[in-house]
Amino acid sequence: MKILGIDTSSKFLSIALSEDEDIIREESHLLDRRQASQLVPKVKELLKKSRTPINKIGAFIIGLGPGSFTGLRIGVSTIKGFGIASGKPCIGVASMDSIACNAQGKDRYIIPIIDAKRGQVYAAIYRRKGSKVARLSDYLLLPIEKFLKKVKRDSVFLGDGLSLYGDKIANYINQDSVKAFAELSLPAGRQAKNKRQSAFLLEEYWYPGAGNLIKLGFSKINLSTGSGLILSGASVRGLKTAVWRRRSIKKAKKTNLDKLSPLYLYPEDCQVKYSG
Repeated sequence: MKILGIDTSSKFLSIALSEDEDIIREESHLLDRRQASQLVPKVKELLKKSRTPINKIGAFIIGLGPGSFTGLRIGVSTIKGFGIASGKPCIGVASMDSIACNAQGKDRYIIPIIDAKRGQVYAAIYRRKGSKVARLSDYLLLPIEKFLKKVKRDSVFLGDGLSLYGDKIANYINQDSVKAFAELSLPAGRQAKNKRQSAFLLEEYWYPGAGNLIKLGFSKINLSTGSGLILSGASVRGLKTAVWRRRSIKKAKKTNLDKLSPLYLYPEDCQVKYSG
């Protein structure tokens, strides 16, 4: 089954196409505030390069954040549109889980830190167990100082929050500077020699990837959800608008689109639990 994964939670648009869990093609585009105008054209380009028409996609997976409020709305709305038009399943996965999967070190805590503006960060604590990454905390929205009190010193840090708060993190774990951390950055598949030493990952590992979203969301796909007619222009030709709308609503419920919403974290509720 072909699966299309999309993440719009950061300044990068990440798109991936897979055959089941095997990634066929994955792209990342620096779009920042141009996601609304560029998302669909970039998806079309990727599908064209892969010689895969949109009606051959069997499921859609979208990153739910936390992250850019506008980006998340754009991404989720687009996926819902694909789901209504095709009747195929649409799955949501936390973008932060995808970031955590970028860290390959074993027996170490994995700490994604995302800039949440206004002096706060989105963060969570993970640990790799075999080939999987397990989340040990809620998704959090906290000032960096409060979050660091929850952090073990033998951790791997990644995420765009490092560009703002790297010095504070380094000071907290008694490192001389961010440069000392950078020298210990962990490329995929490698660990620092001192397993008790904390490390910053390089910037290339800071952002969520659609390929990781597909691998994380694949087990959630209910293949039976995708059955039914495709609501293309040809399939609804001659039908009355009211009939088309009723079928669209029915398919939206069938693919659980009414439950697909971004993972928003707010200051008044700093420990929001997400069941995904």
